[in-house]
Amino acid sequence: MSGLINDSPLGERSEYVTHYAPQLLFPIAREMSRRLLKQSATEFYGVDVWTGYELSWLDAKGKPRVAIAEFFIPCESEFIVESKSFKLYLNSFNQTHFDDETHVESVLKTDISAVVGSPVTVKLYSVQGYAKTGIGLFTGEQIDDLEVEITRYHPAPELLAITEDQVEESLWSDLLKTNCPVTGQPDWASVHIEYKGNKISREGLLRYIVSFREHQDFHEHCVETMFNDIMTRCRPQSLSIYARYTRRGGLDINPFRTTEKNKMPPQLRLARQ
Repeated sequence: MSGLINDSPLGERSEYVTHYAPQLLFPIAREMSRRLLKQSATEFYGVDVWTGYELSWLDAKGKPRVAIAEFFIPCESEFIVESKSFKLYLNSFNQTHFDDETHVESVLKTDISAVVGSPVTVKLYSVQGYAKTGIGLFTGEQIDDLEVEITRYHPAPELLAITEDQVEESLWSDLLKTNCPVTGQPDWASVHIEYKGNKISREGLLRYIVSFREHQDFHEHCVETMFNDIMTRCRPQSLSIYARYTRRGGLDINPFRTTEKNKMPPQLRLARQ
């Protein structure tokens, strides 16, 4: 496994393989982007929650089955999976026979864990079952309606500021946009920031979120940059950041980073997902 993005299928013309092919999964080393971060103010924990909306296979009698899958990849894994290779891999199930849903779940867990280098949790839902989870909203206060002038469209942590007031609050925005580091295509997201400590200027925070608008990096690394910048500039006692990105190619990627070791993100699906 090279882990180099230039060797991945992203941005290349690809043949869609419809029979099981785990070799299609392409790993990207997390270290490639993490080494570009400044020294982190604190250790972080978390998980990347992927949702696969286009999963289908054949049962023992040749009848197609469909499901929606959630994948939980620990942030301490050595690798992430390049998203196009993930889509191609899932499509390789289309004309493959599996004994039952448990068999599919087991194969997915084994293959993806092997590629990222860490145990991965996989959950399969029927379409009806997943529909029951519904569409939700982040908790706390949305800050998008603040009247601010914005002129920075590349990450600008110096926009972050704090006051002497001590608070514990949750803020969120639908205005996060980043870009694929290979194709340059836009990636749209909502981001939730929960923290305890000196109050963060909401105007400065909104300007900072929007400053990622022309930034090119993977979803996971964009969230880690935000986490690192807020910890370094604002020094909260606790911090959790959860970005829910819109799907592309039948997949959405939702990174969660936190100062709390055993904390997990809420089960949530937003309107744009």
